Amino acid sequence: MHVMAEPTNLSRDNAFADVELAKAAKKSRFEDSMPSEDEIPWQADLLETFLHNQLKLAPTMPVVAVLLSLTVASWNNISTALCWLIGAVGSNLIQLFLCKLYFKAERSRTEQRDWIGMIAASELLQGIFWVIPLFFFWTNADPKQGAFLVAAIMAVTALRFLVVNNFMPILVAGTGFMTVGVAMRCLLEQDTVFYSLGAILILLEAFFLYVARQLQETARDKVIFRKQKDALIEELKSARNQAEAERDKAENANQAKTAFLANMSHELRTPLNAILGFSEILQHELFGPLTNHAYKDYAGDINSSGRYLLGLINDILDISRIEAGRRDIQEEPIDLFEPLDHALNLLEINAGLKKIAVTISVADDLPKVLGDLRAIQQIAINLLTNAIKFTPRAGKVKMVAERLANGSVEFYVQDNGPGIPADEIEQALSAFTRGRLATRRAVDGAGLGLSIVSGIMQLHGGTTHIESVVGKGTKVICIFPAKRVLSGPRGAWQTASTVKSDTQRRLISITG
Repeated sequence: MHVMAEPTNLSRDNAFADVELAKAAKKSRFEDSMPSEDEIPWQADLLETFLHNQLKLAPTMPVVAVLLSLTVASWNNISTALCWLIGAVGSNLIQLFLCKLYFKAERSRTEQRDWIGMIAASELLQGIFWVIPLFFFWTNADPKQGAFLVAAIMAVTALRFLVVNNFMPILVAGTGFMTVGVAMRCLLEQDTVFYSLGAILILLEAFFLYVARQLQETARDKVIFRKQKDALIEELKSARNQAEAERDKAENANQAKTAFLANMSHELRTPLNAILGFSEILQHELFGPLTNHAYKDYAGDINSSGRYLLGLINDILDISRIEAGRRDIQEEPIDLFEPLDHALNLLEINAGLKKIAVTISVADDLPKVLGDLRAIQQIAINLLTNAIKFTPRAGKVKMVAERLANGSVEFYVQDNGPGIPADEIEQALSAFTRGRLATRRAVDGAGLGLSIVSGIMQLHGGTTHIESVVGKGTKVICIFPAKRVLSGPRGAWQTASTVKSDTQRRLISITG
């Protein structure tokens, strides 16, 4: 019995699954029969185009109806013609009322389909009233009257083609009914000419509907593409606005950071001066000898650590000034050998401790550059400090300044250290960025040296870039643009002993 129960449950489950599949299939067929998401917007646009045309040409149909009724009244009962006129004009007014009512409120998807149906019904009502004269005002006595009525109704049909444009539901409801009515009335005449006329009218209606269908598809594609373009433009505008907001936010945060660093740097330097001063007093035993020599060593450690911290604070202050645009340069003619030699004199002891050979190569005929001597010395010191820091014991560091073919001047510091990985070169010039090697070896520094170098070179209109090969060394290159190179007559004037003031030198550099 237990074995027999399994097929029963399985059969019940299969039946339930079949029912669910049937429901899903029915739902899918129902959803497929519904207009697509893209269909509603273009149908609404084409419908609105027709409604605008109808409102603009509102007097046209009543005027044509009046002219037709006056003409018909000349051979028919006036009261009959008047009744028809009231009906034709009334059907037109109903459609005009619906046109105005359409624009007064938003519509849901279902309501949009209902409105298409109502407008099409009003167009059909107009078609019915315009077909009536063919059957009530056509007398067998005078063929000219029939020809006039056929011509008048076909003129109205052509007019409706122009007004309705290419919106198929309304076009078929109006012009289709009128064309069929004219063809049927021609058949009732039982005449070869009218038979041919009716057939021609049916063929023309089919042709015009085919053309209108092609035009509707073209208009639909244009509307859909315009909607997609507008949506894309809005999306791009939104993305742009968001990007601008994020940029402003980042700029504000960067300015706040810069202001914070500048303020804190000033605040920290005050107590550091006291630390350095008192530690030097203790280290040199200015107020008498220390009974315990360990205290003297501790004072030396305090002094060296304080000077390191002061240098770090000065670097932070420099980078904050550069980022805030408050770092000014005092221009004067500079022989690049001077800042390079100055950096070597300051760091010669550090290089000697690691037995690193530092060489300077500057051509005798290298022209001077117009720049800030203190700032360029700071560049040379930072570059040489980095090179000595990462160059292995008994390594080599080379400092070179030379003229390039395009008239600019470059100077670089090259070492034979471990090099910088390719994925770290781009970010090496960013502030507070340290490579994996510096982090792994716990090398002193906050990652500000190269960013300060890059910032100072930008103030001079120059560039900074790094060439490095892992295991072979690093080369940091600074290039001064040709406009800062004092070569030729301008260089001679700038460096002449008769030029006394900075103002004179600036004037020569501007006019030279």
